[in-house]
Amino acid sequence: MRSVSYVGVVLLIGIVACASLGIAVAGEEEMCVPLGMIELQPPDSVEARRVEVAFPHGSHMGLACKNCHHTWEGAAPVTGCMTSGCHDLEALPRKADSHTVDKAQAFRYYKNAYHGQCIGCHKTMKIEIQEMANTLASIDGKLPTTGPTGCIECHPKE
Repeated sequence: MRSVSYVGVVLLIGIVACASLGIAVAGEEEMCVPLGMIELQPPDSVEARRVEVAFPHGSHMGLACKNCHHTWEGAAPVTGCMTSGCHDLEALPRKADSHTVDKAQAFRYYKNAYHGQCIGCHKTMKIEIQEMANTLASIDGKLPTTGPTGCIECHPKE
């Protein structure tokens, strides 16, 4: 029993070390995980209406990679959101001969993907944190914070 707990501790130390160095193991290969800021911007063919988003990738390391990279299977390198076949549409898709949004394909519009994923997660976290605050009202201590949910919080005015 003692050797099992020792192996667990060694594995935990290895995972923490890899995370702090920005290295993840996928199968038998290592892969680099960016820990700093990632600039999120529209595709080159789209004129930006707002400032690009400085996304703090490193501060999201407490989440499972698949929370955001939902099609990643853990072995191949992670591809970007705007990879062909994922969130690669540069405009909101419309139904043929119509102004009606094609809701079945709307997830492929890059802007919907970012806004739905990021803001949606932050809003869910705010609700969970508020529930914690209500439950733990008598406990003195700092509750976790969440990310932005408003336009200028991500796209600051220049």
